[in-house]
Formats: sequence, structure tokens, C-alpha cells
Amino acid sequence: MSSTPLAGADGRAEDTRPASRVPVGELVFALLMLALGIAALAGAFSIHVPVGVTVGPTVFPIAVSVLLIGSAVAVLVGVLRGRRAELEEGEDIDPDAKTDWLTLAEIVGALVAHLLLLELIGWAPAAAVLFGIVAWALGAKRWWLGFVVGLAVALVVQIVFAGLLGLSLPWGPVFGWLGGMF
Repeated sequence: MSSTPLAGADGRAEDTRPASRVPVGELVFALLMLALGIAALAGAFSIHVPVGVTVGPTVFPIAVSVLLIGSAVAVLVGVLRGRRAELEEGEDIDPDAKTDWLTLAEIVGALVAHLLLLELIGWAPAAAVLFGIVAWALGAKRWWLGFVVGLAVALVVQIVFAGLLGLSLPWGPVFGWLGGMF
């Protein structure tokens, strides 16, 4: 039996590998996506919606949760029907490369720092720290620009979410004066 991809009727490559066993990794991925979608949907319904808000803070989380659940079910059905992920020949990756655990630890540390700094310095500065550290960890040449861009994007997001959706993100001591405007 041939193990090379053949072109199907729609022009895409079809995997002709024999489906002798269940692809455990793909099955675990689909189940984790489904669990995450269900947990996110349950969490979305526990968000406090201020009285009088037309488009509340639950709209986006519910939409994302439903999309995640739908995608997970589609992947799960595909995996259970024997459909395997296509091998990408055009990607520029090294499948034999080792995981860079130091970079991964730096990014996890940035997430922890963001969570710890959130109430202390406010959401926008904490997001800037997160963005800057991740840019540095991933090897940005101008790492300091990550902090500047992170702060600008975080302020825009905070203003839009506070002004339009009524979502309360902590402003912190530096940007607390903006909190009264929205």
C-alpha cells in the first residue's frame, strides 16, 4: 500500500496512510479543545453584566466558546472517522529541533508576572510588561519596543472594553485618572 499523499477530487492532498490505530495525540487535542470550550462557556455565563448595558461583556466570550466547541466537535468527529492531519511540506520547521525550555519558562514567567501585577499596577501596564517580556523572550531585536507597543495596544483595548462593553479592567495608579472618563 502506498504511503504518499495523492491528490483528491478537490485538489488537496489526501493522506493514504493506513488508519490502523487511533491517533492519540489528535484525539487528546480534540478532547482538550472541547473541555476548554465548555469551561469557557460556563465561565461566560458567570460574568456580571451591568444593568442597562446593551452589548455586555458576555457576548465575545460566548461567541468564542461556541466557535471553540464547534471546532472541537468537528475535529473530534474527523479523528474518530479516521481522518488524519495533513503533513505540511511547505512549513519551514525542523521536526528534530528540541524544545527551548528556557524560552517557554520565560513566557510562563511573563504570564505569572502579568497576573501578579494586574491589581498592583493596572491592566494596561501589566499587559505591557507581558508583551515586552514575551517579545524579548522570543528574540526581538528592539525588545524595548515590545513594551511600548504593548502599552499602546493595551490602552486601546482597555478604553474600548470599558467604554463600549462596560467591562471593568483595573486602571491602576498611573492610569486611574482615565477610569473616570469611561
